[in-house]
Amino acid sequence: MADKVRQVDYYNLRAPNRPGSGEKILNVFKKERVSFTAVHAFPNGKTTQVDLVPKNGRKFLRVARKARMRLSQKKKAFVAEGSDRAGGLVSVLEKISAEGINVTAVTGLAAGKGRYGAIFWVKPGDYRKAAKVLDAK
Repeated sequence: MADKVRQVDYYNLRAPNRPGSGEKILNVFKKERVSFTAVHAFPNGKTTQVDLVPKNGRKFLRVARKARMRLSQKKKAFVAEGSDRAGGLVSVLEKISAEGINVTAVTGLAAGKGRYGAIFWVKPGDYRKAAKVLDAK
């Protein structure tokens, strides 16, 4: 499978940095059958930033509002998928680095069945240029 990159919308929220916080957030969406392309969380001071990439943005927003979650405005990232091989993500990253675009964060992993997946971010001012270089839809 050739590497494929697509644009995704995501939202973030702040949660207490303690046991059970992530489970509590995700359980709200589980009960309403909201699926995610990616969930990425990391400590940020005394809280945790949780980035949520919903598969269905409208349904996600409806559920989050009903649960009174304080979400960021919609933001953009990229998801890459391809055949799991040594350096699989390198071909994607080479394209944007050749244009002088810096990746601000990336998380990649083997997805099973010979595939990999990754989510990565660039600065908002570089997003359109990166999308064009990557032919990301």
